[in-house]
Amino acid sequence: MSDTSWFTQARYGMFIHWGAYAVAGRGEWVLNRERIPYPEYTAKYVAPWRAEKYDPAAWAALARRAGMKYLVLTTRHHDGFALWDTKTSEFNAVRMGPKRDLLRPYVEAVRAAGLKVGFYYSVADWRHPDYPGAYFRDWPKEWPDEAGRKRFVAYYRAQLEELMTGYGKIDLLWYDGCIPGPLDGAETNARVKKLQPDILINERNGAPFDFACQEQSLKAKEGVWESCMTLNDNWGYHAGDDFWKNPREVVRMLLTVAGKGGNLLLNVGPMPDGTVPPESSRILEAVGAWLARNGEFLPDSGRCPYSWNNSGIVTTRGNTVYVHLLKSPGTEFCLAEIGNKVLAARRLDSGEPIAFEQAGDRLFLRGLPCPLPDPIATTVALDVEGDPRPVTEQTTFWVPE
Repeated sequence: MSDTSWFTQARYGMFIHWGAYAVAGRGEWVLNRERIPYPEYTAKYVAPWRAEKYDPAAWAALARRAGMKYLVLTTRHHDGFALWDTKTSEFNAVRMGPKRDLLRPYVEAVRAAGLKVGFYYSVADWRHPDYPGAYFRDWPKEWPDEAGRKRFVAYYRAQLEELMTGYGKIDLLWYDGCIPGPLDGAETNARVKKLQPDILINERNGAPFDFACQEQSLKAKEGVWESCMTLNDNWGYHAGDDFWKNPREVVRMLLTVAGKGGNLLLNVGPMPDGTVPPESSRILEAVGAWLARNGEFLPDSGRCPYSWNNSGIVTTRGNTVYVHLLKSPGTEFCLAEIGNKVLAARRLDSGEPIAFEQAGDRLFLRGLPCPLPDPIATTVALDVEGDPRPVTEQTTFWVPE
């Protein structure tokens, strides 16, 4: 297992789903969902793709302003179209569409911005002749034959070797589509680690891996873990999807994940020209501005030992407890959770001290501003004696996650 310290320090990253499917503008699964034959898909969406305003330095700058520390780009999604000049197939961005390597400028821009470089890679490839097929309504459950499976494993390993040897140091490999198994993941991951000794790998292709992941869920996993979420209802660009999460909802997701000791990988789906949709940028900028005022809680946040309350979310980091008030409790708030002696309380955004009193098992915060001054969340930092511990531990509860 590689050193995951940078990952747990980061806690917040940008997922980027971008490929020829953006030209269709109906999400990244459009080929499968609409049963588009590959000649039609190639003619209508791959061939016309130009990526004429592609500027990964702008992506990296947006990520920095948003408070993110790493980026993960789809090098190849399930449709099989690679963003680099793979020698395994002519179905790639150098031979078709944009007619250039789209990965190299991404890697260089992210490195130049001082951020960590991540590659998403789908093992599944609907176009490959040995893959079970492109148009399943469930994922395929078995391989047609063992010889074909072995050829496919050799194919995807060859692509991974290109990715792991052609772009310098890569910090993270985000597997997807490792279906149907087994895909000889243990041996493949060992090869990846030999080529990139410090790389972090998610668990979707089996052990050895460095972190667990899940999508569209904030439920905690064991060990080092990450939750990836969309800003609207699609990963890839969908021109008609305006079901945007607002900045307050994004901060709430980030607080929820951080309070469980996890990372949030938040997705953007750039338009076919390479620009990020304006609404995505607006949301990320607003969250970044909030983090600029309140981000002390985030790096290497721990698993919060406290139960829920009706006014906000509590996170912990070291010997500090952070009370993120999302709903105004009025001018006084009782947090009946902390088993430690509280040494000091302050507003995180201004440093202004907050009056408090501990009475038995109860901590009272007094003189709180009402209404809350921050429309997203107002955070109070509590310095406590010792590691944060609860008055009463919660083991199970009826409220579902």
